[in-house]
Amino acid sequence: MTMEHTVKAFDEDITKLRGLIAEMGGLAEVAVQESMDALVKGDEELAEKVIRGDKQIDALESQIDKLAVRIIALRAPMADDLREVIAALKIAGVVERIGDYSKNIAKASREIPTANRKQFEPLTLLPAMAEVAAEMVHDVLTAYAARDAQQAREVIAADERVDAFYNSIFRNVVSHMVENPSTISSAAQLLFVARNIERIGDHATNVAEMVHFAATGNYPPDEDV
Repeated sequence: MTMEHTVKAFDEDITKLRGLIAEMGGLAEVAVQESMDALVKGDEELAEKVIRGDKQIDALESQIDKLAVRIIALRAPMADDLREVIAALKIAGVVERIGDYSKNIAKASREIPTANRKQFEPLTLLPAMAEVAAEMVHDVLTAYAARDAQQAREVIAADERVDAFYNSIFRNVVSHMVENPSTISSAAQLLFVARNIERIGDHATNVAEMVHFAATGNYPPDEDV
């Protein structure tokens, strides 16, 4: 096998790896948005779609794992290339968890009676919180595709907005539970949803740190994390 052929084969593997990450991330981003639509609208059919779709995200993670191991075993990548392959492995695991959190939100949406949805002010805040988290997922995947360390740092900074939403929603829901004991079960589901969105933001931050590492060889400064 010639050196030129070896380099071409490696480039093809890396391109395929990047494509799988992009596809997986795109599905996870849509899952975040659709799970929130299911919650707000009480759309059980959409919730089921999100739950079923998680299997596709899991399957892509498995493909990425196998391809990354194959690249390491057969191509013996060095330096920048090795960092990229390792980052892809880690990113796939984190994106899979984002899919799981979306599935959790979809499941929780089925547990809130339609009559109770109109009583909760947090339902006006949760979509805004989820929108920020979904934007973080989108932006970090864009940063990954472009090897953009600066954009990765901006994603990390955006997590503060998600945390602020979570703290506000937590206080609001707890107050509502105290004043309306009959809705405690539904309110608890909303807290569960808020927590899952908060975790999506955290995981997008984790991906951003890996993107920064893959692009620069260093993790972002502590003040950015």
